[in-house]
Amino acid sequence: MIHTAQQLAETVDVTTACTTLQVPRSSFYRTPDWGRGLSPTPVRRTAPARALTEAERGQVRDVLNSPRFQDKAPRQVWAQLLDEGIYLCGWRTMYRILEAYKEVRERRNQLRHPSYTKPELLATGPNELWSWDITKLKGPAKWVYYYLYVILDVFSRYVVGWMIAEQESKALAEPLIETSCQRQGIHREQLTLHADRGSVMIASTLTQLLSDLGVTPSHSRPHVPDDNPFSEAQFKTMKYQPDFPERFGSLADARAWARAFFPWYNQEHYHTGLALLTPAMVHYRQADQRQTQRQQVLQAAYVDHPERFVRGQPKVPALPQAVWINPPKEENTDGESSLNSGIELSQSP
Repeated sequence: MIHTAQQLAETVDVTTACTTLQVPRSSFYRTPDWGRGLSPTPVRRTAPARALTEAERGQVRDVLNSPRFQDKAPRQVWAQLLDEGIYLCGWRTMYRILEAYKEVRERRNQLRHPSYTKPELLATGPNELWSWDITKLKGPAKWVYYYLYVILDVFSRYVVGWMIAEQESKALAEPLIETSCQRQGIHREQLTLHADRGSVMIASTLTQLLSDLGVTPSHSRPHVPDDNPFSEAQFKTMKYQPDFPERFGSLADARAWARAFFPWYNQEHYHTGLALLTPAMVHYRQADQRQTQRQQVLQAAYVDHPERFVRGQPKVPALPQAVWINPPKEENTDGESSLNSGIELSQSP
């Protein structure tokens, strides 16, 4: 393109030729032999005489990466060497040498955090995927807490087991999980138990228990609270209750409050994510019957006063048939891509 501009510049001025062919004038003038019909030859720039040699650049790099200076910024290294009567180059040159090797960063060989895979878990029915977590309840005084353990069925949002204790311990969590599995009749290879990466959740003894029960463990990524959304949502529902106290007077008070809350949550709370059914209805497969009854009521109301339903015949909200933790991205059309004393277990209604 520059050669064409050079040919055109023989009949018109340089500005017109460059504008017509969209060639930068700087490139036009940097290209030698224009106007003589010769092919442009690349300009080879020689290193200035003051530049460091490759050996000197290597020496500077070795010094910067040495154990003595690997924790220091180039400015610090430059100043320290200067105090010792040594001058290798300017500190800006030190930065340029490191940048050439992509070393303007932590230069020590440090342990890198592993890459954690995002959990993608699917539940299409009750007792396929459980989520569990522990939250703090404020006690009667500052720095006094009680710990609430809750195991939740992800598909039905049914609380299958809970416990309040004075400490957070794997020795408390293990019998709660084991007893909950027994009460729900969990078979081997049937259930996945999801949790975050708290010290209790990743304890080796708990992992061994799940292996013995035939339960598949799953964990959230570190510092990603959205990987365990259903347990977090259940805790929010609990703590936003009108009668949830600012503080509990004692462990017995906390357990007494929970004994009233969880039956209400399981059997009376109409859950928005469950088409306004209760967790117990979905967990014990009563949803279809209840949906049919509701549809009959709506149908009768429509027959009596159809003018009141401006959008036509009403329908009950559909119950989700699948519940995901981190659903995979869909491809587009182009195809791109006191140990046991505090345990409470929920009973069937």
